[in-house]
Amino acid sequence: MSSNTVYLGGRFIPKSEAVVPVEDRGFLLADAVYEVVPFYEGVPIYLDRHVERLRYSLDAVRIDFDTADVADIARRLVTVNGLEREDRSIVYLQVTRGVAPRTHWFPEKTVEPTVFGYAKAWTRPAEAIWGRGFTAITVPDRRWTRVDIKTINLLPNVLAFQAAKDANVDDAILVRDGVAIEGAHQNFWAVIDGTVVTHAATNLILAGITRGVVLELARAAGIPAAERPIQVEELAVAEELFFTGATGEVRPCVQVDGKAIGNGRVGPITRALSAAFLELVERTKEEAAAVAR
Repeated sequence: MSSNTVYLGGRFIPKSEAVVPVEDRGFLLADAVYEVVPFYEGVPIYLDRHVERLRYSLDAVRIDFDTADVADIARRLVTVNGLEREDRSIVYLQVTRGVAPRTHWFPEKTVEPTVFGYAKAWTRPAEAIWGRGFTAITVPDRRWTRVDIKTINLLPNVLAFQAAKDANVDDAILVRDGVAIEGAHQNFWAVIDGTVVTHAATNLILAGITRGVVLELARAAGIPAAERPIQVEELAVAEELFFTGATGEVRPCVQVDGKAIGNGRVGPITRALSAAFLELVERTKEEAAAVAR
């Protein structure tokens, strides 16, 4: 975490002073949800969609927290940490059910949610690295069946990424019932017979904001797109694979389980969608600058 100033309990305070009680239910039970918002030179991308998804997660787990100030909190975290001129940064915001004696049911007395946020810079891989593409392995999807809720219970994701690290590859693809369902922290896509395919937005995936944007960009560009399961067997015949996410943007995958995908190079559709996404970012920054003037 690179924030010098974080948000906790309604205040912006030095990171060194941020303390969460040991009876916080997020710490004890992973009873919490979170959201990550990307910023480009201080300009958020689809901030409203991120706030909407946070609200969805809160409602799903019945944490009573008003999201009206979330956009302002996110913007201020970027500002107070001097990240407005950073090429890329993110804001992480986490909301737990609050501090209460440990029980496997909700607190019987009303407690205030614990709200914590920080901001940090991040760097897109250099073009030479991105242009080579990334590698992955398939691992079992051991997550629960409400993946659509963005909870902090990420142990299965941690284990999947550690398996990838142990195998000396870049990413992990989670497999459930023979379906390559998504990445360990990004949505997963294949290009099959010229069509971009990604899993439908069900309870079994976290429907990423970038995923939705890329679907819109593909359709606007006349690229056929489908939302359906990607069978593991289809990876062998896919022309291209890629991931999408807030800190991955459009991330090409050229090898899975030691086998090359297509010709083993970043494909034209992946490149086109990446370029379209970066063009969208530039337009958003220009529009924000025009409003500021």
